[in-house]
Amino acid sequence: MKSPFPGMDPFIEGCGLWEDFHGHLIEDIGRYLTGVVPDRYLVRTGERNYVVLANDDSQKRHPFKPDVAIVSGSPESAASHHEVATAVAEPDELAVRAFVEEEFRETFVEIQEADSDHQLVTCIELLSPSNKKPNSPGWDMYLRKRQGILQARSANLIEIDLLRGGQRMPMQDAWPSSPYALLIARKNRMPFCQVRTAHFRTLLPAISVPLLNPDADVPLALQPMIDAIYGSFRYHRSIDYAQSISPPLSADDGIWLEQQLHSRATSS
Repeated sequence: MKSPFPGMDPFIEGCGLWEDFHGHLIEDIGRYLTGVVPDRYLVRTGERNYVVLANDDSQKRHPFKPDVAIVSGSPESAASHHEVATAVAEPDELAVRAFVEEEFRETFVEIQEADSDHQLVTCIELLSPSNKKPNSPGWDMYLRKRQGILQARSANLIEIDLLRGGQRMPMQDAWPSSPYALLIARKNRMPFCQVRTAHFRTLLPAISVPLLNPDADVPLALQPMIDAIYGSFRYHRSIDYAQSISPPLSADDGIWLEQQLHSRATSS
């Protein structure tokens, strides 16, 4: 079954499917590029890894010390703490948070020169929610990489943002107002970047993947890949389109979705 959204389905983000989707789309992008780039290039998948404390809203790096909180003890016992002649009462119960780490792995695609140095030509990043959370490890690590590429002008950068939530990467000029954005930063034009907008109610535009001169750009059509992933992995079985999602759809988009679902139900 197809998604009711012609473009990127926002319920993939809102229903806990993003990690699974991210891995499949990166694999498909890498597989496609391997078949179309000239022989002078290699296509490789890279990975960033970091560990944070599970359920830590600040998403800070774990300080490798467990946190312990003491709960209970009556007001009387607190008062008796200040009385020299009275012994301090031991708490009846300790609430201790377990040392639980959560590992994050973020994959990306690199096009490299097929020589002994394997020089980076183009990096393709599909942003994750952690990349859009300021002051988190995911934000900090990706921002450092992004700034390094843009400042050194040593390679091209493609940044695919198919997430409605979170904060977009810092730019000198304002981002366009759209649910999704596709950025292409060519090394010979930095710091100027091309940005294409995208909406879930319309097909995602194809983007051009720059290579080295004199090779022409390689067109990359994301929409067929996204549609194939949705169908192959049966995402419709994990999505309830009657439920609200975060970020919520606008009233107009909600009405549009109801019409799409009703049309699909009557035609089946």
